[in-house]
Amino acid sequence: MSQTLSASTLLAVPLAPLVGSLLAGVFGTALGGNRMGRTLSHSLTILGVLVALVISVMTLQSVVVDGARFNETLYTWMVVGGLKMEIGFLIDGLSAMMMVVVTFVSLMVHIYTMGYMKEDAGYNRFFAYISLFTFSMLMLVMSNNMLQLFFGWEAVGLVSYLLIGFWFNKPTAIFANMKAFLVNRVGDFGFIMGIGLIAAYAGTLNYTEAFAKAGELGALGFPGTDWMLVTVICICLFIGAMGKSAQFPLHVWLPDSMEGPTPISALIHAATMVTAGIFMVARMSPLFELSQTALNFIMVIGSITALFMGFLGIIQNDIKRVVAYSTLSQLGYMTVALGASAYSVAVFHLMTHAFFKALLFLAAGSVIMGLHHNQDIRWMGGVRKYMPITWITALLGSLALIGTPLFSGFYSKDSIIEAVHASNLPATGFANFAVLAGVFVTAFYSFRMYFLVFHGKERYDQNPDAHHDGHDHGHHGHDAKPHESPWVVTLPLVLLAIPSVFVGYYTLGPLVHGDFFKDAIFVNTALHPAMKTISEAFHGPLAMAMHGLQTAPFWLALAGVVLSWYFYMVNPALPAAIKRGCGPIYTLLENKYYMDWFNEQVLARGARALGMGLWKVGDQAIIDGAVVNGSWKLVGWFSSVVRRLQSGYIYHYALAMIVGVFLLMTYFVWLNK
Repeated sequence: MSQTLSASTLLAVPLAPLVGSLLAGVFGTALGGNRMGRTLSHSLTILGVLVALVISVMTLQSVVVDGARFNETLYTWMVVGGLKMEIGFLIDGLSAMMMVVVTFVSLMVHIYTMGYMKEDAGYNRFFAYISLFTFSMLMLVMSNNMLQLFFGWEAVGLVSYLLIGFWFNKPTAIFANMKAFLVNRVGDFGFIMGIGLIAAYAGTLNYTEAFAKAGELGALGFPGTDWMLVTVICICLFIGAMGKSAQFPLHVWLPDSMEGPTPISALIHAATMVTAGIFMVARMSPLFELSQTALNFIMVIGSITALFMGFLGIIQNDIKRVVAYSTLSQLGYMTVALGASAYSVAVFHLMTHAFFKALLFLAAGSVIMGLHHNQDIRWMGGVRKYMPITWITALLGSLALIGTPLFSGFYSKDSIIEAVHASNLPATGFANFAVLAGVFVTAFYSFRMYFLVFHGKERYDQNPDAHHDGHDHGHHGHDAKPHESPWVVTLPLVLLAIPSVFVGYYTLGPLVHGDFFKDAIFVNTALHPAMKTISEAFHGPLAMAMHGLQTAPFWLALAGVVLSWYFYMVNPALPAAIKRGCGPIYTLLENKYYMDWFNEQVLARGARALGMGLWKVGDQAIIDGAVVNGSWKLVGWFSSVVRRLQSGYIYHYALAMIVGVFLLMTYFVWLNK
């Protein structure tokens, strides 16, 4: 094992943001007497994340250049029987890359927050939360065992609850954070069942030890059924990923989480929380490779999410919700890649998506600031001449998102499409259609937003009901001219735009077609040949981009851009006419396939009715009424009967004795006949 990675240095990566979070959260708020001002609070938290980023970059360099690896237990919490519950780090290509992505995006969000939240009363509290979120995510991606993985998993869920409901006086924010918390509990129930099955049958929570027993697990059946044990384990684990990574039908929390401030939209929905499920499945690839059923299930769920969540993005008018549905769709693409056993491609898209989606969220926030907290794209237009930096960075992010050749998103998205095409799973046919159709849909809604915001007629002074985000950021008339955001907002946009354009070109070879993930991800190429097939056809990133100009995804994306330009720049009356002509479809989309209605009216009411029934019948009628009250009533009645026999008169007792003797004599005479 290489000595270039030391435990103490690695420990500083998650602890630096944690220390910053604790200092700002205690001494920068009323909890500790508001002893720290805003400048010191944001300086300490940014310093903590910067330290984590620097060490993460050095770690990645050691992993790439020196082949360094680290897999050690740092602390044993307890031992129950033979089951060890430990804290430890596993550093390989997968975790090192995730550490850099998480810390870089987090640092950009921290810097951006200085401008976006400068007028907010909860400034210090917000910095404490986002640093705590960074700590939680780093513990998740650096873990070498499932206990620590679950700790990080739950911690990011808890902090996301605090962040989504940051403006706790706003009813919609409170509803949104409760919704996110409850939906994720559904997924986490499956997740902990999967971990429990591994612990029960493998006897360990350590990744390396569990994966060493993967062959044994693959030979076992699930008791009482014809199912393979490993299939049940993998589906349970993936249910956890469905909640955290917002896959259909557990996706419903993510769009509503836009109620939180824009910086957390970038932090939660770009590189961190929602990608935790993708990371987890990639990390567990030795188990998932043993179950064709689980991989098919993953591919189908991912295909549904990629296509049908994209449709919802077409009809959104809130700028942040358009980007949110885009995130859902792209998470679907990553999940499809996992189903095709193209784990490295899924993680590659996770990385490229982190940069351009964080860029798009932060650009959306910059537009909201520039337009005095209006979020409705129908009342924007012509913003590019007032906000040139926001405009050009948003354009670069949009081009990356739709998969323009040479941009980062092209290399990852096209690799997913190729991997699905090369897959031999039964679900491949539907997945092929979904990922190809999704290219057109993505391009259409992305450039619908782009054209309505940055081009065309200026409409910001016509907004009849200027939409504010629920918090007081200053007093501006909604007809005031847009203005470019301060440097603390535009600097992160520029720094995120650079990898959004270039990182795919330079990392495609080693990450997807090289051996960067050689000891982190396992693929059975004999059963699942997709990765082997696309690697054989790979001749470099430039050749791939040139070939991409001739393929269906490029022309579908171009068609989406051209159609959105025609609809919203050339003939803006046409979308309204289509909306009138396709009323039922539009109603279905506007109601989000009635998933929220089903959850609230059927599941929630059903759960409430079940609870009321258990309370009224089970608790009150049976337990309280029959068991508790019934028992004392029975004893009381019996006592009242027995009490009548205790009269106190001797002649009553003598009569009872004579009657008893007479009955006994009669009984014995009857027996002897």
